[in-house]
Amino acid sequence: MQRRLPSQVENFALLPRLRAWECGVILALNRHAQTPFWKNVYAMTSRLGDGGLWAALALALVLTGGQAGIDCVRHMLFAGTMALAVYALSKRCTGRQRPCVELRGLNLCVQPLDRYSFPSGHTLHAVVFTTVVLAYFPQLAPALVPFVLLTALSRIALGLHYPSDVLGGAAIGAAVAALSFTFG
Repeated sequence: MQRRLPSQVENFALLPRLRAWECGVILALNRHAQTPFWKNVYAMTSRLGDGGLWAALALALVLTGGQAGIDCVRHMLFAGTMALAVYALSKRCTGRQRPCVELRGLNLCVQPLDRYSFPSGHTLHAVVFTTVVLAYFPQLAPALVPFVLLTALSRIALGLHYPSDVLGGAAIGAAVAALSFTFG
């Protein structure tokens, strides 16, 4: 019996199902985020991911990490600059609207920093910085890895990103981090 390859039309039939799944995930997480505890946790995580946590971590590494801390922060700056360039280009090229603009029934907990959804910059940068820092200071994994996961989850729960935005941001962040080790 011969296997038949799916046609292009059949492949695109998956897109509405994927979109429906993503919308369901966003709406469920957004409802979950309306409890006072989780609303505060997600909003605080999002605000820390705006850059304050990474700046504080960089300062702490310079002050307490010796030469390895200084080298790590230099690497963070290099990788962060690369990540910002890729992020900005991706946002401009894709122009995907945020779920809070497109979906009814979402409760917006925090205001978005920019107009477009793909990729999640918070997730992208969290993955880049965490990957770099853990290469120098692996003992920080118990604090940083949960923060990265909570950052990704918060972006969806707050209605700011689709799951594919977060996954795309994580993939781009991992690729940028890997390149930073090659070129840095």
